[in-house]
Amino acid sequence: MRLKLLTHTFVAAAFVLAASGCAVGPDYQLLSTPNISTFKQADGWISAAPADMLERGPWWLLFGDPVLTDLAARVEVSNQNVAAAVASYAQARALVREQRAGLFPAVTLDSGANRSQSASGNSSAAGSSGGRTGNNYQVSIGGSWEPDVWGRLGRAVGSSTASAQASEADLASARLSAQGELAVNYLTLRQLDAQKALFGTTLTGFQRTLDITQNRYTVGIVAKTDVLQAQTQLANAQADDAGLTRQRAQLEHAIAVLVGEAPANFTLTPAAWNPSVPDVPVGVPSELLQRRPDIAAAERGVAVANEQIGIARSAYYPSLSLGASYGLGASRVADLFSVSSSVWSFGLSAAQSLFNAGATTARVAGREAAHAQAVARYRQTVLTAFQGVEDQLAATRVLLVQQGLRRQASEAADQVEQQVLNRYRSGQVSYTEVITAQATALNARRALVQAMADRQTTAVALIQSLGGGWQAGR
Repeated sequence: MRLKLLTHTFVAAAFVLAASGCAVGPDYQLLSTPNISTFKQADGWISAAPADMLERGPWWLLFGDPVLTDLAARVEVSNQNVAAAVASYAQARALVREQRAGLFPAVTLDSGANRSQSASGNSSAAGSSGGRTGNNYQVSIGGSWEPDVWGRLGRAVGSSTASAQASEADLASARLSAQGELAVNYLTLRQLDAQKALFGTTLTGFQRTLDITQNRYTVGIVAKTDVLQAQTQLANAQADDAGLTRQRAQLEHAIAVLVGEAPANFTLTPAAWNPSVPDVPVGVPSELLQRRPDIAAAERGVAVANEQIGIARSAYYPSLSLGASYGLGASRVADLFSVSSSVWSFGLSAAQSLFNAGATTARVAGREAAHAQAVARYRQTVLTAFQGVEDQLAATRVLLVQQGLRRQASEAADQVEQQVLNRYRSGQVSYTEVITAQATALNARRALVQAMADRQTTAVALIQSLGGGWQAGR
């Protein structure tokens, strides 16, 4: 009966304290961002709006490469940086549960048994001491609770929740970063495959030219210097081709690590390069910019800093705690649960710091400064994000023009090379002109391949700037 009354009293007191509580500190207000209706480098974009939780989708499918699709899927489950971010997010969620548990009472059960002897003032002649030996058994149940009168615990829960949401955004950032790095490395590797195929054709042509020159020298038509120049040109081209082999190996190793494989166990066989570049739709909504996980993480960081101000301000007010216990004690187990052996207690305690030389004020000022810093970082992140999109949109447009010009230059250089070579065979020009024409043609072909590769990697950068995709309506 007493235990029931004690429980009811404890719950009633807790309810009264909870009902009278009020949270101190500023309420969180969503921060304003630059009012931009369209991007400078693109037409038809609508006003930005927060949408960081939208489904990003498998953006790498836009490149139409099944190998890239398979590798990107492996990053999701095998990349160790992503795995670490997943674990960090799980840790943050556990912290939320831990903080939320502090809002509820804690109940404990204690029990014990001991045997003791009390010494007697009389002693026998034999020197033995007398006394009384007895047993004591105890069992008690108790409860304690710190009512969140000033909102400190609620602020702590809010802070840990915002931290978990920031950790979730960090996980998305780690995943997007790893996928973007993989895509760039893979597309660059395929571009090197195209470069090596180009060199294969070029080396064959250089070797044929060397053979022709050697034959002409043998019959006394040309000088020895023509042969030496042809050999020099061939050797330099072979050295450049070997450099491409080294670069490709390094990219293959990097891709292996990104998908969680040891480089020794991973191989990408050379394949034809698909230089397709996904076009940016005319009506791409700028609201997709708000899908960037780094913006979401920065905004959640401001929310955490805001809650920390409330936690610091709660130190101006006394902390209250309720405690209650009900216990039984007896010298025999059989008497342990009798009414006469029971004891109970109920209490309310309050603690308040009267003087700490301004430490509380300093902590509040520090939290407010941290909040201002978080706000500045958030706004800088937003501005940097807009800059990134503008940069990549401008690069996308310019590179398309450059690719057309590079193609024209390559086609013209090929014609010049062929005409000069024909004129050399008929003895109309020197071999120096052949070398110049061949070197120009090779450089023009390589520049064209590089321009196409730059468009692909810029597309990946634009996708990352948009937060992981640009499909309208997602």
